[in-house]
Amino acid sequence: MAGGAFIDESGHGGDYEGRVTAFVMITCIVAAMGGLLFGYDIGISGGVISMEDFLTKFFPDVLRQMQNKRGRETEYCKYDNELLTLFTSSLYLAALFASFLASTITRLFGRKVSMVIGSLAFLSGALLNGLAINLEMLIIGRLFLGVGVGFANQSVPLYLSEMAPAKIRGALNIGFQLAITIGILAANIVNYVTPKLQNGIGWRLSLGLAGVPAVMMLVGCFFLPDTPNSILERGNKEKAKEMLQKIRGTMEVDHEFNELCNACEAAKKVKHPWTNIMQARYRPQLTFCTFIPFFQQLTGINVIMFYAPVLFKTIGFGNDASLISAVITGLVNVLSTIVSIYSVDKFGRRALFLQGGFQMIVTQIAVGSMIGWKFGFNGEGNLSGVDADIILALICLYVAGFAWSWGPLGWLVPSEICPLEIRSAGQSLNVSVNMFFTFFIGQFFLTMLCHMKFGLFYFFAGMVLIMTIFIYFLLPETKGVPIEEMGKVWKEHRYWGKFSNNDDGDDDAYF
Repeated sequence: MAGGAFIDESGHGGDYEGRVTAFVMITCIVAAMGGLLFGYDIGISGGVISMEDFLTKFFPDVLRQMQNKRGRETEYCKYDNELLTLFTSSLYLAALFASFLASTITRLFGRKVSMVIGSLAFLSGALLNGLAINLEMLIIGRLFLGVGVGFANQSVPLYLSEMAPAKIRGALNIGFQLAITIGILAANIVNYVTPKLQNGIGWRLSLGLAGVPAVMMLVGCFFLPDTPNSILERGNKEKAKEMLQKIRGTMEVDHEFNELCNACEAAKKVKHPWTNIMQARYRPQLTFCTFIPFFQQLTGINVIMFYAPVLFKTIGFGNDASLISAVITGLVNVLSTIVSIYSVDKFGRRALFLQGGFQMIVTQIAVGSMIGWKFGFNGEGNLSGVDADIILALICLYVAGFAWSWGPLGWLVPSEICPLEIRSAGQSLNVSVNMFFTFFIGQFFLTMLCHMKFGLFYFFAGMVLIMTIFIYFLLPETKGVPIEEMGKVWKEHRYWGKFSNNDDGDDDAYF
């Protein structure tokens, strides 16, 4: 394959030489396996908390509440229990705090070291959960899993963005999201099989198998090189150039390497990245690294991914039907993410954000209306086979809309827009905001469902409308722009230009 220039239709692209090498493809695929950790945990939680053996051992009050048909225990409220939701959400609280530590380690020791730490922490958590004999051991295991997720989510998207050529950066970075969806699908399949096992083996196997993706990532890390950006950041100029030549498949990398060196020199002048990211010139990066993960969680997707079996049982599906439905939505999630890999560097980030947003708004309103029609405000009613099929189809359309828009782009865009001097801080901010609101949704969704009933789906539809408007007016297209030249995009934007052109860093210049 002949070498060529990476030119973007927008005119922003650099004339970097090189080609897409097998080496960079393989390293990015191995690194993207970090998404399996996050995905498996997202998918496994809802299935485990719907298993009677698990509830009997750790949450007997919930089991009694489910069997109590009197008083306020309507279909909407039968899983509403703070300790039960703490089991799911505690991981994301730990991930939030771990991401701040991971930011420093990623910057000082490289992306690869953070990935190794994340793998070891996740493996420890999986073992503690699979062998848990009391609630305390269970929650401690979840906290270790959270540390693993925090480190992996901090380092893997950065690694992928820095290794990939500009023209396919979107596709390779979305490999992380694809791995997340594969992890979710694998967890849904495990959830379908393990409840049939007796004597409490089912839930232990479901939780313990989280160690498999952790081992896969840990082994893979030993074969991964570090990125040229990270090597250069730590002062080894010759090794960084050699690595850049290797991943680009050509010796002619002077232009790109000079851009990396310039970015590294600018980064060295920054002693406190967290202070710098607050400066006016970095206002677009601060905004998108905060609001994209915030909005991503308020799409309502984790209602489906965390609690799919619980949600389907709540709205009237039988036990097996609820688990099969979760597998179907997981499969749709994987296939739709593959669509985004093909389309993100062809149609751009904005087009996917806007189309996916519209699709989610329509389907959320339709699901809420259908549940409201069948169950009303008191949560009493039944679904026919046709009703259940319609709701499942609508939820699948909703998942597809998310999976080719806010799912992958929620990780891709923040990881590609920050210059090197604030990149670790920007990604840490992205992960911490994501984890905080993942914790919030995980902890309070079942309570919100109990009180807001079918109106909860209207709430999420309203949030998706707001975030779609936000993207339409404020996000410029970043397709094909070399990662070290991203600043040009902001300087040319009609709103962000006034911040990005404020090169003296005066915080008071614009608000």
